[in-house]
Amino acid sequence: MIFDISVPVAIVGGGAAGMVAALSLADAGISPLILERDPVPSGSTGLSSGMVPACGTKIQAAEGVDDSVNILSQDIIEKAHGEVDRAIVEVVCAASGPAIDWLVEAHAIELTLVGGFLYPGHSRLRMHAPPSRQGVDLIGGLTVAAERAGIDVMTEARVVDLFVKERGDIEGVGIERPDGSSETISCQALILACNGYGGNPELVKRYIPDMATANYFGHAGNQGEAILWGEDLGAATSYLGSYQGHGSVAHPHGILITWALMTEGGILVNASGQRFTNEHEGYSEQAHRVMMQPDGLAWDIYDQRLHELGKGFEDYVQAEKMGAVKMATSIEELSSMLGLPQDMLVQTLAECRQLRKEPSADPLGRDFSTKPSLEPPFYGIKVTGSLFHTQGGLTVNTEARVLRQDGSAFVNLFAAGGAAAGLSGSADWGYLSGNGLLTAVALGRIAGLTAAKLPEV
Repeated sequence: MIFDISVPVAIVGGGAAGMVAALSLADAGISPLILERDPVPSGSTGLSSGMVPACGTKIQAAEGVDDSVNILSQDIIEKAHGEVDRAIVEVVCAASGPAIDWLVEAHAIELTLVGGFLYPGHSRLRMHAPPSRQGVDLIGGLTVAAERAGIDVMTEARVVDLFVKERGDIEGVGIERPDGSSETISCQALILACNGYGGNPELVKRYIPDMATANYFGHAGNQGEAILWGEDLGAATSYLGSYQGHGSVAHPHGILITWALMTEGGILVNASGQRFTNEHEGYSEQAHRVMMQPDGLAWDIYDQRLHELGKGFEDYVQAEKMGAVKMATSIEELSSMLGLPQDMLVQTLAECRQLRKEPSADPLGRDFSTKPSLEPPFYGIKVTGSLFHTQGGLTVNTEARVLRQDGSAFVNLFAAGGAAAGLSGSADWGYLSGNGLLTAVALGRIAGLTAAKLPEV
């Protein structure tokens, strides 16, 4: 077949996984081509809070945080109830720290350690994020780094075909432009970094029917092409029912409200003013729980101390500007503002205070003794549950090579980020905060380094 152009490595997707893979190749002296379907690279990374969990980084060391590959691996495995490929967990965790140090030192990506609280399941402070705590700044920094490195990014280029040689090696891809024109591109290696299938209602209904009617908070371009292409090629897939949800998206504003408000002392109530979940568990499993409430709605209830914590997140600041955040001098006044039954909300708050004295008495399993009681003034936000991104995908080995159903590896086909099977087990409860960006950065790095070693690249 005669192709229009030829590149050593093609990368499908310009999010964190694709950018990190491209930077890794560029550092090895190889010129990759990123194929991005949107006018500007963003993807799921741009919609996230930009927090990448990593262990043993120089940033952690400067803050006196003692973390290791073993500690992070165990946190991931425990959150996923052991339903993970432990070899992949270990290699991803081992790559995480060096990848963060490399991004900061070699490519001037501005990252700081998120302090002051631990997300559920994390035993160490290890979230590395832009100062704004916004993914748009993370992808912005990566895009600027790619420009400095001279990496070609072809935007508005939707990959629609994969061309395969007789023995199963990838030969190239076909793309379509918004105007209907098309091009073919040959490559010696292909890295799939195009996330999962959260934006494909048919696939969501097939694999995670519980979230078929949920608000989708992810990127519309996540159509599941990597999985569909993989199936056509005979590739193996894993954990397709796994996903990351979130139980605290301001409604109807559509702004993510940090779960730190809950882990640090806030409560979540339904339209009856009653708690219905253990707020100290992960935010992913809360999405379905919120969706099960009347009208799929709930309310974050918290106080001034937590309001100050929230203001450290740009999303929260924006939610306040848009009027999503309500403040009242008493819980009675707040209940009226939120349209919640006053007697029940007052009772719920009183029960929470009592539970501080009886840590094991909460029927929902939360220990209230670890955080201060809520005190006036009080704050509230109406929220809903949302699907953020899927965690199942193509099965890969420790070199980020895609595996066939018989366990053999494709020579020149790689997957990273949401295109690859994640570290979150088989359902929503296995997602440890940051798992998505962890696999994006770590597997993106591994894929780029491995592809760079191919003799023909």
